[in-house]
Amino acid sequence: MNDSLKTYKAKRNFTITPEPIEGGEAGSEALAFVIQKHWASRLHYDFRLELDGVMMSWAVPKGPSYDTHDKRMAVHVEDHPISYNDFEGIIPPKQYGAGKVIIWDKGIWRPLDDPHKALKDGNLKFEIHGHKMHGRWVLVRMKGKGEKQEPWLLIKENDEYARAAEEFSVVDEMPDSVKALPLPTAASPAPALKDAPKAEMPETLSPQLATLVDAPPASAGDWLFEVKFDGYRLLARIDGADIRLITRNGNDWTHKLQPLRKQLAKLKFPPGWYDGEIVVHDENGRPDFGLLQNAFNEDNPGDIVYFLFDVPFHKGRDLRDLPLEQRRAVLREIMAGRASENVRFSTALNAPPQDMIAAACQMGLEGIIGKRKDSRYTARRAGTWIKLKCGQRQEFVIGGYTDPQGSRTGFGSLLLGTYDKDGKLQYAGNVGSGFNAASLQDLTSKMERLVADKSPFAPSRDIDKKAHWLKPTLVAEVSFGEWTHSGLIRHAVFQGLRKDKRAAGITRETPQHVKEKPDMQTTIEGKLPKSLKVTNPDRVIDKQSGATKITLIRYYALVSSLMLPHLKGRPVSLVRAPEGVGGELFFQKHAEVSRMPGVKQLKPSLDPDHPPMLEVPTEEGLLSAAQMNVVELHTQNASATTYEKPNRMVFDLDPGKNVTWDQVKEAAQLMRAFLTELELPAFLKTSGGKGLHVVVPVKPGYGWDDVKAFSQAIVAHMAQTIPDRFVVKSGPRNRVGKIFIDYLRNGRGATTVCAWSARTRPGLGISVPITWDELDGLQSADQWTVANVHARLDVGNTPWDDYAKSAKGLAPAMKRMGFKPGQD
Repeated sequence: MNDSLKTYKAKRNFTITPEPIEGGEAGSEALAFVIQKHWASRLHYDFRLELDGVMMSWAVPKGPSYDTHDKRMAVHVEDHPISYNDFEGIIPPKQYGAGKVIIWDKGIWRPLDDPHKALKDGNLKFEIHGHKMHGRWVLVRMKGKGEKQEPWLLIKENDEYARAAEEFSVVDEMPDSVKALPLPTAASPAPALKDAPKAEMPETLSPQLATLVDAPPASAGDWLFEVKFDGYRLLARIDGADIRLITRNGNDWTHKLQPLRKQLAKLKFPPGWYDGEIVVHDENGRPDFGLLQNAFNEDNPGDIVYFLFDVPFHKGRDLRDLPLEQRRAVLREIMAGRASENVRFSTALNAPPQDMIAAACQMGLEGIIGKRKDSRYTARRAGTWIKLKCGQRQEFVIGGYTDPQGSRTGFGSLLLGTYDKDGKLQYAGNVGSGFNAASLQDLTSKMERLVADKSPFAPSRDIDKKAHWLKPTLVAEVSFGEWTHSGLIRHAVFQGLRKDKRAAGITRETPQHVKEKPDMQTTIEGKLPKSLKVTNPDRVIDKQSGATKITLIRYYALVSSLMLPHLKGRPVSLVRAPEGVGGELFFQKHAEVSRMPGVKQLKPSLDPDHPPMLEVPTEEGLLSAAQMNVVELHTQNASATTYEKPNRMVFDLDPGKNVTWDQVKEAAQLMRAFLTELELPAFLKTSGGKGLHVVVPVKPGYGWDDVKAFSQAIVAHMAQTIPDRFVVKSGPRNRVGKIFIDYLRNGRGATTVCAWSARTRPGLGISVPITWDELDGLQSADQWTVANVHARLDVGNTPWDDYAKSAKGLAPAMKRMGFKPGQD
């Protein structure tokens, strides 16, 4: 027995107290520390440091403080055995130290000088790394006045973790036990932030998404695991006082989460993008998705807890290419001294993944998340983040409901569906349980505003014949027992509405096999063919986003399958930007293609008086064009095979000065309403710039002049009918406070930016097909950019699935307007 433990053993009756007699292994490399919160005759904190096979101990009545001006009394008491580090429990009455004991913090410490000499001199300086304690501290011995136990002072050294007492109290804001948390290892070496490129913090960012898998990875040592929180994914963009809270789909929820915003402001996080999840815990401390639904108001400001697990941008640096472990090391340092009850660091779990899943399920949690330690941060599903669920659970689109039975009011069950690869809503069964009176009333109220005349589902014999139909906009989170062979769910239980996910992106979630060795090259952007030689790949082409030439090329590789259907068969014009955004632009309808493999010259020439026009029919052509500094691709309104007869009309809503975004969206709806009166189909896409494009597919029948003249007549009617909103003349002076509906896009040789094309504007916005149902929630015409498009890939071209078959001849519409072809 270590002689220094004689006093410890003499004070205790181990037949009564549950405290350990002795034992515990000394750290082979790192020295342990523990702080135990002890409700004895008076509450105090027992601060223990491992040295020479025992735990040196000090009783700190007020606990530690991160304020360098606070000198906390620390009474030197008897050494304790190392095994005491695991003790948490009740010391019985009438025993020495009777009262409750919890492990308030634990971790490792490192003396900054020879600890034996420092203790003898009464000035022990050290670094500490725990869940709550971080940075440099000092224990200073005071001159005693005859006390039986030596008085010392515990003081925080002035470092990056120091914080004023009025701003942060670690004992008040972090009061709970950390016994269930894994022991922190030695602090990861500070990541080489100098290796992360400097970049302006982007205005928008899409989160990395996890892939559902059917089993844990075999190489578990290459992964770290965290709790799968049952809540909403939330990104925080913090830049001083400008704090924005953004959902996974880019919706700004700052106004809904004011208490959380104020808490983040109080904690003074450095500038950056922070990734995490918001949850609400039940009375047993488990995340409860149902409780989260009711917490978005000022009546429940303390309910929401924000768990942070990644930091893609930090202090003017883009960290997305750093390995996950380094990004988390940065976040851990940021959180040190900042964590609170409502803002916490998501700690990695430390056990075999099978055991972690079993424990999570036993505790009633949703599952666990796995992340490759060496993975980059990529704003899409890349296979480097995985989710392992305890049961079957996912989101479904609500497409209808049945009548209530018995004493229930509102509805009986909800009819659910998911979108297939063809964009059709397939019936997936119903859910009739999991509702209470409040959720029944809330859902009924929401559904009353979404009543539809016809079923949104693809034909199915399984749907109740007496069902009532709804517009497919609400998204429900549902747990269930299994999928049947016919594609229906059984034993379904409603968990709540998903307000952070769009209906158009909901598909059936199918577990995949873990990619043990994912291709790290493809985690950021699309994979490039080996034959493509990229010159000056690191040249910055957009200062706002920090995007380089290779970033743009990889973007086009990523969206090529979505973009090619819009390019194939159409004459294309290329916008080259050798100097990047803000530099000189070159607009080319005709070009030598020898240096752009895959770009095709259309022969015979569609315009005999000029060189052949161009077509980009393959991914090779798209990427080689980008290598030649092409940023934008514009297409004409006719296919090469029927060039003299256009097969679409385009109405470009171009806002003038002082026009608000809401007015642009309203203008699109008015445009659609008039086209509907003409019985013409209307499809919508963002421009990637300032406005919106309304596109009308038509059957080729009239020549360029007639189609352009008819489109002008439509615009003239709009401007005449609503003159305070629209003008028929272009030019800045004519459209101050108004919108010019650009019909000139419909002339021979005129072009419109292609869907999925990037724009040579700050931020590299892109043109994206959207549904009319999405218009109301659209934030801007450049909501999607090269940087955040990944979150839109799952939706892709789905909003335009009916485009080709919707085409109509123009004759009936011309007749309704009294327009006669061939007139000037």
